[in-house]
Amino acid sequence: MACFTPPWLLQSGLAMTLYTALLAPRLWDQTLEVAPLAYQDHIFTGQGGVPIFGRWVGSPRCRGTIIATYGITGSLDNQWFLEILARKAHQRGYGVVVFDWRGHGKTGELSPTLTSDGLYEGQDYLALAATAKHLGCPPPYWLVGYSLSGQLALWGGREAMALPPARTAGAGLGRQDIGGVAVVCPNLDANRSLRYLTAHPLGRYLEQSIARELRRLAEALQRAHPDHLDAAAIARAHSIWTFDQELVIPRLGFATVADYYAASSPLPFMADLGVPTLILYAADDPLFDPNIIPDLQGICAANPHLDLVLTRHGGHVGYYSSLAGQRRSQDPDPWWAWNRVLDWVDRRSPGLT
Repeated sequence: MACFTPPWLLQSGLAMTLYTALLAPRLWDQTLEVAPLAYQDHIFTGQGGVPIFGRWVGSPRCRGTIIATYGITGSLDNQWFLEILARKAHQRGYGVVVFDWRGHGKTGELSPTLTSDGLYEGQDYLALAATAKHLGCPPPYWLVGYSLSGQLALWGGREAMALPPARTAGAGLGRQDIGGVAVVCPNLDANRSLRYLTAHPLGRYLEQSIARELRRLAEALQRAHPDHLDAAAIARAHSIWTFDQELVIPRLGFATVADYYAASSPLPFMADLGVPTLILYAADDPLFDPNIIPDLQGICAANPHLDLVLTRHGGHVGYYSSLAGQRRSQDPDPWWAWNRVLDWVDRRSPGLT
């Protein structure tokens, strides 16, 4: 396993996860010596003409562009973990595009289109990359995500394989424009992990916390688009499963939630993924079924395009490093996962200085 050293009090995956969810949002900006970014707002056009709200800032050294979004709930206005990535990436010379994915934040205000857990969001990533090129954000484009957006970014990698091998003038993106995919604690098998999560009292607490946020998301969408969402269906959405059952799968044409999860989970297609992909995954992540790990290891061992960094500790999208760990990794801050992601991107990027 890769070497990540958490503070002593955060060696438990649950403790790390709770710290990241409850305390880190109040303290993160004290850990960075990186100035806020001068973003420009832009309404991108995603797959099927769905308007996607995003923010972008150009590359100071033309090394490429990071395109990223956040996990299952939230908006650009409160996703501090995404903001850490954006600031650190820009400091290293990359352009940055961050966006509210389907159903979230200002994208939810623009369109009643709900999430599809990657089935369409993978194409959204590529649509944003094509527009970013016109805005002056240079290739290669790196598709980045964490938690559920890690799933979306992996779908972006799958969709990138269908791009033409080389771009001709005026023809949009070519496969060579996509540098790769980097994900932290991605959701890989929703059926197994949701069963695992709800089988334990602490897991059920975490699941219910997420479900409450999903209902708030749906209620905000209903207020913005009252003719498109059924208030009674929202009231019946008392869990992650029932949220997808009541609101998501009817629009996507799936008969059951299990069918939807099987179709949208990335694990089955990762053996054939042909773009460079970094996967940071913690063995003690309390949200995911640990029985996924041997399957993930086997897939990554057989596919030379996949770089798996498996750690004993880290929790779910935590990876807050101790002072000893920062010294060992020669990191400027405790955000171990983003430092490893950007180091990996650096090694594969042109124009290194």
